[in-house]
Amino acid sequence: MYIDKEKVVREYLPVIKRVALDLKQSLPPNVEVDDLIQEGVLALLSSLERYDPKKGSLHNYVMIRIRGAMFDYLRKLDWLPRNLRRHMKDVEEAMLEMEGEGIEISDEEISERTGLDVKTVRAVRNEMVRKQILMLDSYLFETDEAYLETIPSESNPEEEIMREELINIVKEAISRLRDREKLVLSLRFEKELSLKEIGSILGVSESRVSQIVSIALAKIKRYIKEMV
Repeated sequence: MYIDKEKVVREYLPVIKRVALDLKQSLPPNVEVDDLIQEGVLALLSSLERYDPKKGSLHNYVMIRIRGAMFDYLRKLDWLPRNLRRHMKDVEEAMLEMEGEGIEISDEEISERTGLDVKTVRAVRNEMVRKQILMLDSYLFETDEAYLETIPSESNPEEEIMREELINIVKEAISRLRDREKLVLSLRFEKELSLKEIGSILGVSESRVSQIVSIALAKIKRYIKEMV
């Protein structure tokens, strides 16, 4: 299959920039957007060399590779202490409790419930946003391994059955979400809009959109744990 690489790079460069800029909002100042973009472009070129139509659509394949490269780059920087990653579960549970009780979610309230200081809570929530942007599968299934080879080059019946079961579980979990949560997830991960763009559509702040995304995904994670 012939692929015009120059044309594809031109088409995907704005997409790579958008992912990098979106991600930058949850990162410290010392992480440069240009570095993230460079990692994304290199991953795109590499993926075009390795792409096999049997692996599914070109778009899905290259986007997994692009996000995976940025994920690996940030992981190598190790900019976030590992103990903050461990606090993610506590923060998620606190947000779910507050949402269920109808209490307005704030970093201060999360801090009170978890015993973490506000600065730590904010750092953890930024880590949640980062993982959601880059590696949604990694975030939902709680693994730091890059999810790059999910579609086998040759048909594997057992893998296909397992994948279908997981897809059905996730679909069922999504069906149980509130309408607003479903809408935000669709805009975020299907339409690939930024938090700012979604906030403009809904008339809420970026922080509120981030909260809705995090709560919705936490619900999905909890349902997956119950079912697998």
